[in-house]
Amino acid sequence: CYTCLYSFCLKENCHHITQCQCPFLSCFRRRKAGILPSLEDLLFYSIAEGQERIPAHKFITALKATGLRTGDPRLKECMDMLKVTLKSTSDGVMLDRHLFKKCVQSNIVLLTQAFRKKFVIPDFQPFASHIDTLYEKARKLSGGLVADYIPQIAKFSPDLWAVSLCTVDGQRHTVGDTKVPFCLQSCVKPLKYAIAVHDHGTEYVHQFIGKEPSGLRFNKLFLNEDGKDYNHQLQHDCSLLLSENSNAEKFDYLMNFLKKMAGNEYVGFSNATFQSERESGDRNFAIGYYLKEKKCFPDGTDMTSVLDLYFQLCSIEVTCESASVMAATLANGGFCPITGERVLSPEAVRDTLSLMHSCGMYDFSGQFAFHVGLPAKSGVAGGILLVVPNVMGIMCWSPPLDKLGNSVRGIQFCTVCECSFLSFQVKSVINLLFAAYTGDLSALRRFALSSVDMEQRDYDSRTALHIAAAEGHTEVVRFLLEACKVNPGPKDRWGNTPIDEATHFGHHEVLALLQEYSGKHNPPVHADADKQSTEKHLDGMLET
Repeated sequence: CYTCLYSFCLKENCHHITQCQCPFLSCFRRRKAGILPSLEDLLFYSIAEGQERIPAHKFITALKATGLRTGDPRLKECMDMLKVTLKSTSDGVMLDRHLFKKCVQSNIVLLTQAFRKKFVIPDFQPFASHIDTLYEKARKLSGGLVADYIPQIAKFSPDLWAVSLCTVDGQRHTVGDTKVPFCLQSCVKPLKYAIAVHDHGTEYVHQFIGKEPSGLRFNKLFLNEDGKDYNHQLQHDCSLLLSENSNAEKFDYLMNFLKKMAGNEYVGFSNATFQSERESGDRNFAIGYYLKEKKCFPDGTDMTSVLDLYFQLCSIEVTCESASVMAATLANGGFCPITGERVLSPEAVRDTLSLMHSCGMYDFSGQFAFHVGLPAKSGVAGGILLVVPNVMGIMCWSPPLDKLGNSVRGIQFCTVCECSFLSFQVKSVINLLFAAYTGDLSALRRFALSSVDMEQRDYDSRTALHIAAAEGHTEVVRFLLEACKVNPGPKDRWGNTPIDEATHFGHHEVLALLQEYSGKHNPPVHADADKQSTEKHLDGMLET
């Protein structure tokens, strides 16, 4: 049964149920009639594991395990209906299939994608645990100094440390002081550049701004051979934003734009930081007058007004959580992952990520690009905005800075975390084999329902069937052979089959089962074709 994964006799016109106590006989009858269950039914059965009702908290726990949050704007209808439905039930806890369907039907496509592991990180919990481990390693670092030239930043404790991530599918994970507001500072520069390109296009913006890393300190008075700023990491691209409007209108526009990028999560403003920035901004004024002399601003620009707007933008507050959604919007081609709204044009995203990759980390940009290879932008408040294109956005924040002005803990985390983006899919193999090793039939059912390849192999070419046979887990072997239709005779790197494993360890019942299915197995024509047609049908249901 593709719904509950219990086994039925598949002989022609036979309705005898074998090895099955499945309460959902309608599932079988629908299957016999050639009708697949609805997406809502599939989701219910995958969570219920043979029960007629499920506790609401079990659904919420399973949902969080996919990386989605109950507060996700895309799940608002589902969560609202769940609250209303539970109030109307006798015990306020349990959901039967019909009540469950009523709750989830408005958001069934997103929920089905989550539970079928169709997200960019299919096995989210192991990945999140690995992020937590890397976070703890970086937390132990004690080097660096908190920036002291802005009093409001100098007040931050050097022990503050937070990491938050948001994938392009809206999966979220946070660890540490992720709800503490801090100012974006220079992390705002790629964001305002992206808005400028979105509004005016690349050609116009780059009449005034270059595209090259300078190799010099970020606050050097120096232009390229064309008489332009080397890249967008200085302040004068503020002059390109709504040039005909007042500073108040520009600031409101930019704040609203950033809130859209953050999925309407926290974006605030620190007036005290703004006042401090302006009072201690002599070098920025010097750079501004130098740029004005070299005609790096559009005609008619009020340089003092531009600097005020620049200081205001640097004083915009975020939390790690809201900033990670901003980064994820860049990773997602300009679409906010948690609202689905198109915020930035593809051109703006492309150019912003290119400049972040080459120029985003001050004098450390070359080394960061070499060792990490991902677009990023740091700021003197201790933030690092990291983008993994087509995968996720991350915000790291810890106030102590190294001598180049980058967060000590943030640099460490980004350097070691880069390997995780290459290896997170390997985790599904580990989880599958561990479930077979421990005899966890419930976990194996969830993997099968989530479209996991049940014949995946480890580095020794051993499958879940090898492991289950070696451990003598008869019901796991039966499930893999009957429900999942795996090949009963795969060979590992030493040429051993599951039959060899069962023989070697003296598991006679498992051996008999494997021998029975070895005689029946026909390499994968109708079984795989049936599974593929089911998968194709489900995918079609998701697309309509």
